[in-house]
Amino acid sequence: MHLRLGEVPHVVVSSSRAAREVMKTHDAVFASRPSLLAAEMMTYAGSDLVFTRYGESYKRLRKICVVEVLGAGRVRYFRPVREEETVLGKARELDDGFLRMVESVSEVMAGFKVSDLFPSLKFLPAVTGYKAQLRRMRREMESMLDGIIDEHKERRAEGGGGNEEDLVDVLLNLQASGSTDFSLTMDNIKAVTVEVFIAGVETSATAIDWTMAEMMKDERVLRKAQEEVRQVYRGKTNVDESSLHELKYLDLVIKESLRLHPPLPLLFPRESQAKVEVCGYEIPAKTKVIVNCWAIGRDPQYWIEPTKFYPERFADSTIDYKGNNFEFIPFGAGRRMCPGMLYATAVVKLTLANLLYHFDWKLVDGMDAENLDMTEAFGVAVGRKCSLCLIPIAYDDVPI
Repeated sequence: MHLRLGEVPHVVVSSSRAAREVMKTHDAVFASRPSLLAAEMMTYAGSDLVFTRYGESYKRLRKICVVEVLGAGRVRYFRPVREEETVLGKARELDDGFLRMVESVSEVMAGFKVSDLFPSLKFLPAVTGYKAQLRRMRREMESMLDGIIDEHKERRAEGGGGNEEDLVDVLLNLQASGSTDFSLTMDNIKAVTVEVFIAGVETSATAIDWTMAEMMKDERVLRKAQEEVRQVYRGKTNVDESSLHELKYLDLVIKESLRLHPPLPLLFPRESQAKVEVCGYEIPAKTKVIVNCWAIGRDPQYWIEPTKFYPERFADSTIDYKGNNFEFIPFGAGRRMCPGMLYATAVVKLTLANLLYHFDWKLVDGMDAENLDMTEAFGVAVGRKCSLCLIPIAYDDVPI
């Protein structure tokens, strides 16, 4: 679908075929990002990974993040941290102010902004107050990030850390060692840290919330997933990651939840770097392309009863979310595929397994599953509008 919003041509991709052409056949053409004022100001003008334009700097930073921060090896390295925080609920140097700031940045970066639709009108951000708002948020974010980084530097100077390393420690170590072919700046460290929370932590929390809500609406699925978790971890005090691979049905539940409720229904926009033909239509250079993975995941051409929550549809299927099956792309595909996919799915699965193992769940009094509100909220990650209020009942058979 072609739209002309202001001065900027937009194309919305809502089919698997078109998504394949954009993210595979012509991936190099669509690998860049459009210029967005909020992204530029809040992610240090191209120092980030998600919103920066495609080029050598992006490729080198992505390589560092995939190999050293978000890759399979680092996901395994952070396993004890995930297990401890999931079971004990420990927060690591983040207060409510930081989390509120992340939420505010997420909101301001979502949707369409008038100044981005009329880029020739340079005065718009100033006269509308939008630029002043971004500057205030940038100062607040800068102050909080400086505090977090300074604490990590002090701990490193005192010889602390060790096995307690987190994302910021890893980035500071890489900067200090100079072991990469890309010189990490402090702006890179700040931008990647913010993006991990906006595009990683928030989306993982959103996926957990949607999955729990769907299971509460379908007691059959909830009981089946719960029985599997309790069978695999029978006799254990806590759920750890050593046996997560045995939770086959929970994998199906997570896939089905991501199909119906991708945390980013509209993937981060791409921009064509040259004129190209997609599905028989000519796409001019500098066109903003938005992939609607929400619509693709509910397309009746590919999915039977597409609006039904039915995890078993994936039971005998090779379809996965790793970017090769374009009817199911909650993490995108191609050069701009989410680099944190492995980490996000590990967090989601571990958290859900713990919730199902340690507690039975029931809706609050006066609420029934059939009428559970599934209205979507607005933001970079589209979660539920209403909070999911549940009553946990401790499971008696967990060893103490």
